[in-house]
Amino acid sequence: MKDESASPGGPAASATNAPSLPAAVDRATFQAELDRLRVREKAHTREGDAIAAARRRLPMVEVDASLPLTGPRGPLTLLDAFEGRRQLIAYYFMWHPGRPAAEQCEGCTWVTTQVTDLSYLHSRDIAYAVFCQGPYDQSARYCDFMGWDMPWYSAQGSLDALLAGRQIGLFHLVCYLRDGDRVFETYWTKRRGAEAMDYSYALMDLTVYGRQEPWEDSPPGWPQQCTITRTDGGPPAWPPVPAWPGGRPIAQWPRLQAGRSDDLGTGHDGR
Repeated sequence: MKDESASPGGPAASATNAPSLPAAVDRATFQAELDRLRVREKAHTREGDAIAAARRRLPMVEVDASLPLTGPRGPLTLLDAFEGRRQLIAYYFMWHPGRPAAEQCEGCTWVTTQVTDLSYLHSRDIAYAVFCQGPYDQSARYCDFMGWDMPWYSAQGSLDALLAGRQIGLFHLVCYLRDGDRVFETYWTKRRGAEAMDYSYALMDLTVYGRQEPWEDSPPGWPQQCTITRTDGGPPAWPPVPAWPGGRPIAQWPRLQAGRSDDLGTGHDGR
């Protein structure tokens, strides 16, 4: 069987354009260098713990619990999205109205694909849901195409209130707390803050070539031609996108290969 888990590094991984390599040393030298780095890693972990402790001490702001959402059974409220749980984490999925699946947000597709099991959240009385910023029917088709089974709602009609003071159309990760029938917002973040949902990039960061993206501080000769989370093709080559908005969000390719339809009902899907 062909290995379809090849690195998305594309041409840089080929024999004709091989990436540079780290210096090869003996085990003792390697371990000594790693030990020096480990001191910084542990400091980073402790600082992360301290930041999380400060986050738990933030004040909160009340949000209208009756704000309307749309789900698979029709209208519901923000309070309903808690599913009776004490807390709720909502990811605000960007949406490009009327555009085909290939042109939907690659960043939102990336982080949403990472969320595969909610049982650990549920064990702490935390609900999780996607609040799409577009219409329910189109976005639910996208959810089905991707094979996601987390709660999926459209928040399109309530965005002005839900994202008060923030940029609508940009992805956000927001935490809520329920006190009876009242709802409070306790934390929010955006952009790279949403990497809290990720494991793929976190694992890439442990490897010698990292994310292989141009912005990274890497030694000369390291592969850095990957373009965020889009490619011009699927496995096994995963050719990188020369310029946005080419290609597709990476996670779409295996779905297409599996025969799933990416028709969102927009009238001009596909490429």
